[in-house]
Amino acid sequence: MKLRIQARAKVNWTLDVVGVLPNGYHDLDMLMQSVTLCDQITIEDADDLTLTIRGQGGSFVPADDTNLVLRAANALREQTGCRKGARMMLRKYIPVAAGMGGGSSDAAAALKGLNVLWGLGLGDDELERIGLTIGADVPFCIRGGLQRAQGVGERLTPVPLKRPLYLVAFQPCRGLSTKEVFTALHEDGIRDEDRPDNEAAQRALAAGDVRLLGRSLGNVLEPVSRRMRPDIDKAIRDIEASGAVGARMTGSGSAVFGVYLHAGACRKAAQELAKTYPTCRMMRTAECGVLIEEV
Repeated sequence: MKLRIQARAKVNWTLDVVGVLPNGYHDLDMLMQSVTLCDQITIEDADDLTLTIRGQGGSFVPADDTNLVLRAANALREQTGCRKGARMMLRKYIPVAAGMGGGSSDAAAALKGLNVLWGLGLGDDELERIGLTIGADVPFCIRGGLQRAQGVGERLTPVPLKRPLYLVAFQPCRGLSTKEVFTALHEDGIRDEDRPDNEAAQRALAAGDVRLLGRSLGNVLEPVSRRMRPDIDKAIRDIEASGAVGARMTGSGSAVFGVYLHAGACRKAAQELAKTYPTCRMMRTAECGVLIEEV
């Protein structure tokens, strides 16, 4: 058997830090959304477990046991006692260290794909439990769509999305370390005016009110990341000038995105922004985080 898998990126419509958990991790409250930008993974039966990496940013991604794809595969084997192998090839399109969940989505795709390839029969709840041992965003990437994510991101509640939305996204500068961003946030603190309006954003998504959504976007990590990478600030202003009804950084950065009233406006903006930001891509919201097909 050979499978081709889309490992879809994510954006944060909102990201708030509401406290600190007993284990010392930040207690988050976010609206997370799968989008059509994706990495592609092919997996097929083999005696050994191997990974090769190609594509944009592939040179920055290790192909050893620290890679989240191999970590996911090894965790799945450990949890199930399975000793089968797989030949895996990862083609990168999601920017690296960007806050778009590239590594997490790759791990989610590996878990779901190997579950099929090896005939393990695990449900998504069990895969999400295993995925959480690999990274906080992996459970979301397994479930995908639009979710209210709380805790470290593992407590997921589906949120209705009235209609597809159209976005541009790109990484205007070097990536950022999530750990360093959260450390700086702890030192700086959070201003009330930087907090997103999660409830308003959720209502806007359910109603398909793109203008209200644009006004409700927010990310408490953005001021810190903007200071560390000033190009983020310019990129957001450029997206707003292109006609977006709202623009923000996603995750801990350094990628930014903008949302538009309709596909035509988004397509025109993507063409113009790509003249300055060659990695700019148009995308739309997606209903799932992982898509598998047999080839």
